[in-house]
Amino acid sequence: MLETLQAAVSYGEKLGADFVEARFDDLTLRTLRRINDTWKDIILKSRTGVGITCYYDATPGYSFTASEDKEDVNETVKRAYKMAKAASTAASLKLDFNERPAVKSQPSDTFNVKVHPRTKDLDFKMDLINRMVESAREAGKDIQNVTGRYGELFGQKIFTNSEGSDINWDFLVVDLPCRVTSKTSTGALVFGSERKAGTLGLEIYKQKGFTPEEIGKAAGEFAAEQITAKACPAGKFTALTDNDLTGVLAHESFGHLSEADFVVMGMSPLVDKIGTRLGTKHATIVDGGVPNITKNGGLWIPYDDQGTKANMTTILDKGILRHYLQNRGTAKNLNQEPTGNCRAVHFGFIPIPRMTNTYFMPGDLTKEEALEQLGTGIYAIQTSGGQVEGDGSFLFKADRGYWVEHGKIQHPIREVSLSGNILQLLTQVEGATRDLSLMGTYFGGCGKGGQHPLPCGLGGPKLLIKDVTFGGQA
Repeated sequence: MLETLQAAVSYGEKLGADFVEARFDDLTLRTLRRINDTWKDIILKSRTGVGITCYYDATPGYSFTASEDKEDVNETVKRAYKMAKAASTAASLKLDFNERPAVKSQPSDTFNVKVHPRTKDLDFKMDLINRMVESAREAGKDIQNVTGRYGELFGQKIFTNSEGSDINWDFLVVDLPCRVTSKTSTGALVFGSERKAGTLGLEIYKQKGFTPEEIGKAAGEFAAEQITAKACPAGKFTALTDNDLTGVLAHESFGHLSEADFVVMGMSPLVDKIGTRLGTKHATIVDGGVPNITKNGGLWIPYDDQGTKANMTTILDKGILRHYLQNRGTAKNLNQEPTGNCRAVHFGFIPIPRMTNTYFMPGDLTKEEALEQLGTGIYAIQTSGGQVEGDGSFLFKADRGYWVEHGKIQHPIREVSLSGNILQLLTQVEGATRDLSLMGTYFGGCGKGGQHPLPCGLGGPKLLIKDVTFGGQA
């Protein structure tokens, strides 16, 4: 396939393109979903095709094809070139980029696992869900339904360009989530969830803390706990956010503001803020495609879809804005280096600045020390979604929480919703725990620019934040 892509690049240059990028995806997706005793989804899909970007006068044109035939690929090149040339006459913002040496991948750029999903049959994966659902039923109380899911996405990614880059690596993410819905005595529905996901081999689901039985049991117990939980009080409280919720704050509320396409178009509140203090010394946010998976989890993305090798980018350094998340064009425009953040869901989309693994860096507190420093307030855990605005305003609903007094957890609370603006919130960060936990998921994913769902990694430590606004119930 590399030869076909190289020929496509040459053809684009002969047509008159200033620069050409050609990429090939051969991805397999599987989705399984069981609700109670009924299988709702048993889906297997393929995403195989070629995407071509031609540049003319610093303007890109993009086209794609699901065919691997050389003639079809050349027609795709021709379409991309014509679009670039036509768009160049009307483009109000042109993003040229500096040439660089060709990038060559290595076999070690593919993250190796012991039990790859392609080696296990459907029955094996359905059994993971069955065991998880049954465990949730045993642990839960007053259950209305239990949903168990399994997702996998894996396959080859090949890339070349006018510089002669030769990149070949395999993507992998697996996801095993469980969600339990229970009913209170008043008829209100409450939820409990748990999942283990990321660039993982299926051997992980035999390890302590990762088995389907433990995932299901946790989801059932969390839902049962919510049945008698008290309503979250409304007002401003010091909060401790768990690792998952901390990651959502990093990704949804701040990460998108740092994506450089928003910056160059003047759509981010972070425009012209490099070197500016935005948060306390406890707030450091990074993005990187090759985290320590074995130690911390996450998603393995050694190259972006422009062929840039993954970097560890410090976006916010002890409260000071240092870098944006760049593609090659925005990097030159903003006088920074490319960061390996130009990504697309698959060959059918043009790559744009997107996150890889975005998270707060850990601090030096233990969980017990963080709770003690919190004093009286709320320990908020996980999230089931929310709303985010372009100015950094957010509203998130935590899956569950606990009321804390004098540094001790007192009782569970529900309807835990927190709101604010991330730029204000960063000035209220008082500490972080030393534990770092990341997760990259198959279900969900980022939906920027209509490109949904793009797997991303997020997480962090537990974060101690003062004066967080909670909605709750009266």
